[in-house]
Amino acid sequence: MTISLQEVLQGLPEERRGRVEQRTEELIAEEMTLREVRRLRRITQANLSMKLKIGQEGVSRIERRSDMNLSTLRSYVEGVGGKLRIMVELPDQPPLILSGLGSNNGIKKAKTKPGNRSRSKAKSAPAA
Repeated sequence: MTISLQEVLQGLPEERRGRVEQRTEELIAEEMTLREVRRLRRITQANLSMKLKIGQEGVSRIERRSDMNLSTLRSYVEGVGGKLRIMVELPDQPPLILSGLGSNNGIKKAKTKPGNRSRSKAKSAPAA
């Protein structure tokens, strides 16, 4: 005899049912699309397009993509008021959060002042 999920849940104590429902909501939230995230924040494609300085059709294209640059994804997430974090899950290890991917943070730190740049080039140039 087959037992439905609803029947199994009804047979659980109320506290346990509450924990199951909470975890269900957490899992659903983890699987949101970009479009759903934008709608959750009550932001229209037109409003987001102004923040990202692209056309509304560009926002629509981003939301339909399954493969994109991390910098594009980071801009989109920041445009809706969020922060992008990339997590790596390895066996027998706590989750690791990668930093500096898809951002200009590393580039900004690597830049030198214009005056310093010319000096460093002069130092590395071979002697004539």
